[in-house]
Amino acid sequence: MKIAVVGSYGAGLTMRIPRAPVAGETLSGGRYASGHGGKGSNQAVAAARLGAEVSLLTAVGRDQFGDTARGLWADERVDASAVRTADAATMVGFILVDDEGENRIVIAPGALDELTPADVDRFADRIAEADLVVVSLEIPLPVALAALRTAHQHGVRTLLNPAPAVALPDEAWDWIDVLTPNASEARVLTGLGPADPADAEQVVQRLRTRYTGTVVLTLGADGVLVDGGGQQTRVAPVAAPRVVDTTGAGDAFTGALAVALTRGDDLIEAVRYAAAAGAHAVGVAEVIPALPGPDDVAALLRR
Repeated sequence: MKIAVVGSYGAGLTMRIPRAPVAGETLSGGRYASGHGGKGSNQAVAAARLGAEVSLLTAVGRDQFGDTARGLWADERVDASAVRTADAATMVGFILVDDEGENRIVIAPGALDELTPADVDRFADRIAEADLVVVSLEIPLPVALAALRTAHQHGVRTLLNPAPAVALPDEAWDWIDVLTPNASEARVLTGLGPADPADAEQVVQRLRTRYTGTVVLTLGADGVLVDGGGQQTRVAPVAAPRVVDTTGAGDAFTGALAVALTRGDDLIEAVRYAAAAGAHAVGVAEVIPALPGPDDVAALLRR
């Protein structure tokens, strides 16, 4: 299983707090930790832990965060030989996690803003050799589009995790084979506003006016709505033993889905496998420690 990932790396600076502060308020009693983050890197590590051969394109700075990132990828057996070392600082994400496990994140892109489509050109051999290319949107949009277009030109299946969601140009929809938004991201992609009434099925119908590929719409505790092959299927959530931190759940889901699709699983079984990976992730604090191995996923699927 060969997976190429084009996306972000960032240092995650996490503060666990009883609740989110209001404007002008200072809260004490927080607990601080720093760790690895960025959707591209998280998804690459998630897929590698589940047995895939993974190559990664991202950018880091000439700083301590960049050095520790390369150590992570070496430890996790992710091919980072194409990762760009930029002049700007490595991306940093500031994460607030409350006692309910909900998170709020602010990002300073730094080195990621130096990524260009030319970097994708230098990564084209990894894309051409891959069974699946995974792209997320914490990088400049032209870079993400170049990765999708290059994969499409080489006949390689693509998976777009549209996070954070932005409007896509019309031509890009033809380059996406599997789309994995959550509910709010799907609304952005369709042009729906926060106040526009639409349930999950209606949102997918709106997506269908511009997109013909597979939609895997994640709905949190309501499971997943899968629309592909001419029919919609609701996949029930996999129960998490406990909820500690939801920060890495989406990346665990995406990495596991990429692995399951690459090894040839049926779409619904692949989504259930991914849901189990996400359920495991919410039960562990921080992102990298929360990403499951094969035994972790298997244990939840047996429950």
